[in-house]
Amino acid sequence: MTDSPNPTPGLPPLSGAAPDELPNAGPTPNAGPTPNAGPTPAIVADPSPTEPLPPPVWNPPAVASAFEPVAASSSPIPTGPAASPSIWSDPQTTTYSPAPQPPSDWERTTRAGSAGGPTPGWFEQAPAPVAVAAAPRERRAGPSLVVIATVALLAALLASVGTFLGLEASGALDRTVANVPTPSGTTTSSTPVTQSGRFDESSAIIDAAAKAGPAVVQITSTANVNPNDLGSLPETGIGSGIIFDSNGWILTNHHVVAGSDKLIVALQNGKTYPGTIYGIDTLTDLAIVKIDASGLPVATMGDSDTLKVGQLAIAIGSPLGTYTNTVTSGIVSAMGRSIAVDGGDTLNNLIQTDTAINPGNSGGPLLDAGGNVIGVDTAVASNAQGIGFAIPINIAKPLLQQALANEPLVRPWIGIRYQPIDAALVQADKLPVDHGALVGAGQDANGQTTPAIVPGSPAEKAGIKDGDIITSIEGTTIDTSHPLDAVIAQYAPGRTVTVEIYRNGSTVKVQVTLGTRPANL
Repeated sequence: MTDSPNPTPGLPPLSGAAPDELPNAGPTPNAGPTPNAGPTPAIVADPSPTEPLPPPVWNPPAVASAFEPVAASSSPIPTGPAASPSIWSDPQTTTYSPAPQPPSDWERTTRAGSAGGPTPGWFEQAPAPVAVAAAPRERRAGPSLVVIATVALLAALLASVGTFLGLEASGALDRTVANVPTPSGTTTSSTPVTQSGRFDESSAIIDAAAKAGPAVVQITSTANVNPNDLGSLPETGIGSGIIFDSNGWILTNHHVVAGSDKLIVALQNGKTYPGTIYGIDTLTDLAIVKIDASGLPVATMGDSDTLKVGQLAIAIGSPLGTYTNTVTSGIVSAMGRSIAVDGGDTLNNLIQTDTAINPGNSGGPLLDAGGNVIGVDTAVASNAQGIGFAIPINIAKPLLQQALANEPLVRPWIGIRYQPIDAALVQADKLPVDHGALVGAGQDANGQTTPAIVPGSPAEKAGIKDGDIITSIEGTTIDTSHPLDAVIAQYAPGRTVTVEIYRNGSTVKVQVTLGTRPANL
């Protein structure tokens, strides 16, 4: 069945032919009146018995109906497709008009004996006749359409303004992300980052690029030729960096500057400066470069602990070492990723993003919608597309503080071996808690068993034991989103922190003074 209307009884079937081309049918024998059929229109004026009835005239109806009422007649009833004009016919279509006939005896008798009574019809009896002249319609005074439309528009406008004012007063239109305290000396935003309810992604990207772009640099590293190899050529690599202090302090990746003998730092405005390596991170793929300059534009440091999967992420860098200050965008795809990099090292607690990151982007910033640095672009999956990784900026912040204080770059250490607790470990070991870090013995790279607590370490001095479950540090819950090493890395060596431990069915708190991570770990 289709959506086309059903054919009207007594009407010719629809076809591709024009109305004038529909076949006509000859007259059919008189069928006589048919009881209980469709209604007939009211007889407007009774013709005189001696006067012939006017021929019926068909006018195309505005809307198709199941039965089309017609005037009563004693003449043969036309049937067949041509006897009932199609409702789709135009005024030029030929209509059927039977010859005028005097009224029959039964029609005269009915009219004479029951004046005003029901008039027999072809299908079913019709209601009493209705007079031709329609009563004049009373014109009632009322508002015009223009006035009604004006009032409706004003009401809608007032309602919209009221809704806006209500949302504005409740603070629903402006969500404020509070600043998180960061180590002194680092450059962070002094005002809250506000993301409006009327968020426009393209505008946010434009504003973020304008805000952070001037603080993104290109770093060209060159390694001298080997004097013992006459066929060797200088090796050159190009990466990116982030100015975090106006006096020439730059954060970048370790692999961007590793093994270099010469560094050239190019600013967005085209100026270039020679650079030197200030220090290398012993925990992650980070390094700090210094140039002799002042009054430089500075990037604003964000808070990577507040990131949500799915939020906007923007990258700026020099992909392929050619397209400087290229801006790409995507989202934060996941948190807490671990990857194996060249050389057998493993990088943990990374941000995964589908923002386009290519060789040359390394060391550049990953930004949020406010143009604040939330990570340092580090790696990209070589056998896939749309999978890139960045080191969370909160892991880098202690290094920024140490550099500005002219201290060596070091990492904190407590001296334990542990397993991160997840659902599988909870089920396998029947653990009483579903989060934290389980302290226990392990194996080194050579397969040798290593103790859970390193002798003489800060953990041993604080009384941490094998089998303890560390559940929080300084109030931060240890879980899959906040692993133990990532939380500890945000503090400087020498800092005393409160460690909460689940032990033998109860919770205890101990004070641990963080040590310095050994370089060989």
